[in-house]
Amino acid sequence: MLGASRRSLCAAAAARSRAAAGAASAVSTDAAVSVPPRPVGNGAPQQQQKRLLSALAAPRISGASNVASLKLMDGALIGRRYESSAAAVDSTDLPPAEKHEYQAEVNRLMDLIVHSLYSNKEVFLRELVSNASDALDKLRYLSVTDPELLKDGPELDIRIQTDKDNGIVTITDSGIGMTKQELVESLGTIASSGTAKFLKALKESQEAGMDSNLIGQFGVGFYSAFLVADKVVVSTKSPKSDKQYVWEGEADSSSYTIREEKDPEKLIPRGTRLTLYLKRDDKGFAHPERIQKLVKNYSQFVSFPIYTWQEKGFTKEVEVDEDPTEIKKEGDAETQTEKKKKTKTVVEKYWDWELTNETQPIWLRNPKEVSTDEYNEFFKKTFNEYLDPLASSHFTTEGEVEFRSILFVPATKKEDITDRKTKNIRLYVKRVFISDDFDGELFPRYLSFVKGVVDSNDLPLNVSREILQESRIVRIMRKRLVRKAFDMILGISCSENRDDYERFWENYGKFLKLGAMEDKENHKRIAPLLRFFSSQSNDELISLDEYVENMKPEQKDIYFVAADSLSSAKNAPFLEKLTEKEYEVLLLVDPMDEVAIQNLSSYKDKKFVDISKEDLDLGDKDEEREKEIKQEFSQTCDWIKNRLGDKVARVDISNRLSSSPCVLVAAKFGWSANMERLMRAQSMGDTSSLDFMRSRKVFEINPEHEIIKGLNAACRNNPDDPEALKVLDVLFETAMISSGFTPDNPAELSGKIYEMMSSAIAGKWSSQSHAQPANFYPEHDAPEHVAPAVEPMAVEAEVVEPEPVESGQQK
Repeated sequence: MLGASRRSLCAAAAARSRAAAGAASAVSTDAAVSVPPRPVGNGAPQQQQKRLLSALAAPRISGASNVASLKLMDGALIGRRYESSAAAVDSTDLPPAEKHEYQAEVNRLMDLIVHSLYSNKEVFLRELVSNASDALDKLRYLSVTDPELLKDGPELDIRIQTDKDNGIVTITDSGIGMTKQELVESLGTIASSGTAKFLKALKESQEAGMDSNLIGQFGVGFYSAFLVADKVVVSTKSPKSDKQYVWEGEADSSSYTIREEKDPEKLIPRGTRLTLYLKRDDKGFAHPERIQKLVKNYSQFVSFPIYTWQEKGFTKEVEVDEDPTEIKKEGDAETQTEKKKKTKTVVEKYWDWELTNETQPIWLRNPKEVSTDEYNEFFKKTFNEYLDPLASSHFTTEGEVEFRSILFVPATKKEDITDRKTKNIRLYVKRVFISDDFDGELFPRYLSFVKGVVDSNDLPLNVSREILQESRIVRIMRKRLVRKAFDMILGISCSENRDDYERFWENYGKFLKLGAMEDKENHKRIAPLLRFFSSQSNDELISLDEYVENMKPEQKDIYFVAADSLSSAKNAPFLEKLTEKEYEVLLLVDPMDEVAIQNLSSYKDKKFVDISKEDLDLGDKDEEREKEIKQEFSQTCDWIKNRLGDKVARVDISNRLSSSPCVLVAAKFGWSANMERLMRAQSMGDTSSLDFMRSRKVFEINPEHEIIKGLNAACRNNPDDPEALKVLDVLFETAMISSGFTPDNPAELSGKIYEMMSSAIAGKWSSQSHAQPANFYPEHDAPEHVAPAVEPMAVEAEVVEPEPVESGQQK
């Protein structure tokens, strides 16, 4: 628009300052506030000049109560706040506006924009800032071949000013701007994107690879302003045109107007200024603090500086008058002390531009140039953490999908494993924050404890830039992120300090077990990270790699047993024969352990075998010996099965017992005792669905045990003996308890045990004398000071008559 030099711009600023000073003399509400003196160096005049140019680019909001008038005085920039004393501009003085009809049905469009495309109103600022960034990017690219495009305007930046009293937000960029024809094409036609056309032109000229880092579809992103604004005014100046044009539209209108800007105070050197007149319910967005917060949240890493108009303050010393002191009398003369001058510190307020996005995106830097302290500081600042992360991974992927990412493993524990949604992954598209609210699109649920940022240049998003579309690119990104997360966790497990991984496992072990249940594709990555107790680990967790290294040469499988506690697992009867052979057994005491192991099924070609289930093969079968034993006890097995009925599937000879008489094992495809206990807890008290799985148990007996030998004799001699049948019932119920199952009727079992105890001890102690011995010590163990017990002699009792007692005497 203007071809003015810096000197002419400074002159214009001085004129504006004088005009403002004249208006202030008429109606002024605030006193002048001085900016604290700034050190003047070699570059001070140039800095003041740049700042003045930026101030000229800032809008003057008509009718606002906090309009800032800037002037240069004594080498310092001074800000004043005035109420507007000018009357409303007569509409007859404005150039005629051309009325244009939208090319789409507006009511339907606004309903779509407000109610469908955007679920959160605050994203309007992200969209408009992204459009401003696009305009700056486009100008920077075109200026490479045409440097004249940059001569008329200030530096490339974005400035946001608010008027909270009137509910006005103004966004100004010094980008490429638009001509009148471009205004009609871009803002009059829905989803007609100048950015998209520019990218298409770059692609056709085979120059897209040089700089295609433009964010979005200006045609739709611009209309997000109507989420919060009733009226939007766009004032734009293209370096290709000598005129500045104003586009004006309302939310409920079917048309818009375009006119030429004639007001000298509203002219801008180059770029676009958007003025949003907010709705009554959305005027809270006009607060400077809220705008600054939204910029930091959504546009913190935009490559161009973003300034917001903020109220600031500085301290200075001022003189104050002290009250007169009392009259002092010295003798007959009276003297009055003079008033003393004192100083106090006051805070002066002023308005100035403040750089809001001063944090540079750390993920764009070379990982070799970033220190560990910088990663830790970024992690704690971004995710509001107070502890350094356990590990981090900074990487860039190239190929068909390109993105940069930094992932972290926090040191703090995440409690809720069932929460599918997580705000741990912050997604950026071309450094503009999109969302952190995902439901498994980028990371599976079991890795929800991993935190990080992901920045993609070619991620397909819908028009609102909020919802990820299901696409091949998203699936590829998810796969690569998961791999990098596992590599990071594996690095912790390989650390020389074993405590590092123990700390990680304590915090996130359940998450990895959940991954073993849900993610079959990554079993090979998850399995080495799992940790379990074992029968030889001395209450320490071991990895599956350590278990495989400790396996006996003849051992073919990985053995495990599940129980409700570590003590129960260690004392389970299933371990007896394996302990004799010095085979290590994994002790699964967490409710998730057994399900995780069953989903893995094998590790390094070694199958997982539950030693609490039937058909356990320890590799030491003696077929001839087993055949003889089965023939000898076949009748006993049938007798026991007939007695127990449907409580067991069958009765077998056990090869896993050495000291216990019997054990109750689960069928090969049935539930173990631990699993039955867990399922019972999940069945909400309805056990009807568990009947089939509960009945699939195998009763194994130890033929070498005396009780089993006795029952074998009873079976042959007197199978109907009530005592033998009672012993068999008690034996089965006891085996259920020792094997981890719950008896159907514990009270009945207790009664049988009490009855057997009564029979066992009946008359055992009743034949002994009830008289207490004089000495409780055995004769050879009696202490020296205790005399040996003397057997009492039987003596005849002597009757002694009492003596008479005289009156008055005491006995």
